[in-house]
Amino acid sequence: MVEQSPANIAARTALLIGATGSIGGAVGRALMAHGWTLRIMARSPDRARREAPEFAACDWVRGDALNADDVLAAAQGVQLIVHAANPNGYAGWAKLLPPMMEAVIAAAKATGARILYPGNVYNYGPDAWSHITEDAPQNPKTRKGAIRVTLEKRLAKAAREEGVRTLIVRAGDFFGPVSDSSWLTEGWVKKGKPLTAFSIPGPLEVLHDWAYLPDLAETMARLADREARLADFAVYNFRGHVLTNGEMADALDRVAGRRLKRSRLPWMALMLAAPFVEMLREMLEMRYLWDNPVVMDNAKLVAELGEEPHTPLDRALRIALEGQGCLKPVVAKAA
Repeated sequence: MVEQSPANIAARTALLIGATGSIGGAVGRALMAHGWTLRIMARSPDRARREAPEFAACDWVRGDALNADDVLAAAQGVQLIVHAANPNGYAGWAKLLPPMMEAVIAAAKATGARILYPGNVYNYGPDAWSHITEDAPQNPKTRKGAIRVTLEKRLAKAAREEGVRTLIVRAGDFFGPVSDSSWLTEGWVKKGKPLTAFSIPGPLEVLHDWAYLPDLAETMARLADREARLADFAVYNFRGHVLTNGEMADALDRVAGRRLKRSRLPWMALMLAAPFVEMLREMLEMRYLWDNPVVMDNAKLVAELGEEPHTPLDRALRIALEGQGCLKPVVAKAA
């Protein structure tokens, strides 16, 4: 196989669903940097454009990801459909995610576009620990994990039986300068608050996999550039930053420039409040990911790209925490 020619690359258009979300926005910015033209679908384009001003000049269309006709109309003439729509705070996954996926698959089948779908580690249970490859068994022990496995099985079946091509790039916990919800700012630190303290959700010695969103999005864009080389159902693991919880704690001290107050995440208090707060119930379901080592094997990705995009940890953390309102931006001194 050969890669696409520069002329073909220049003519590409991607439909972005979920532009105002953290990962959708990051992928959109990366695709634009790689020369893609973006068409963005949103229920309220005017409001979404205000929330994502970097995409103001893009082609915005009105549509609902739950409406197959809307998705099909928006997908006309595109070569890639980025399916990054997700209900906020995990609410309604079981009800909303399957019909969204069916709408995207139908549009991809009709137009010949490839689906780009961000993957995560929810798919895995204890039998996949700790070094996770693309073919690791997917036997999740949680409700959210079971939903994600069902969706990806549907994509695999669509590729096998209906000619619908998919690219899944799987990563650990996301963090970045623009993020509506992440473990970094929901569990470790307080979004929008000065960084003076943090809570550690698991044992200090346990490894955890973190994905800096700009690096992950750049990886997705580089893979999308290699369409002619990709399998119909292509899955790649993104390694990112693999740290023990203790190493992440030390990194937060470094970027803050001082020793911060540290404590254990109060899981018992979360359990008591969980019956009244859905987000806390969903966080509790993911506790096992902090008690067990999670390491993504990226050998397949590196073999394909030659390297994995990688921003040094302290720089990535500082940019993310500045963007989340936890640290003041560093102002360069005049020469």
